[in-house]
Amino acid sequence: MELIVSLAIAVLTGCGVWLLLRPRTFQVIIGLALLSYAVNLFIFSMGRLKVGAAAVLEKGQIVDPQAFADPLPQALVLTAIVISFATTALFLVVLLASRGLTGNDHVDGRDHE
Repeated sequence: MELIVSLAIAVLTGCGVWLLLRPRTFQVIIGLALLSYAVNLFIFSMGRLKVGAAAVLEKGQIVDPQAFADPLPQALVLTAIVISFATTALFLVVLLASRGLTGNDHVDGRDHE
């Protein structure tokens, strides 16, 4: 499972960086979204990749740290997902306003074609 998650993080990061280097703003926004997904997967994987493990400890039981997943990265990723959705929506509104004002969707506002 660690190999698959590592490959997914690598593919998302590679595609995100490639899209960030593109001249059109919509591609840059999608690149930022892919990078945020890669970072979220990385943070989530720091909480231990374990299928079926409980995230919350019950009071009064003897704790075996190997049997539980860390809930802090899961909470951080949930917060990051909400923030990235809001940021992407804001970027899309700015993209539409810029396209309406300049007539194109290039990052620098000039039409190179």
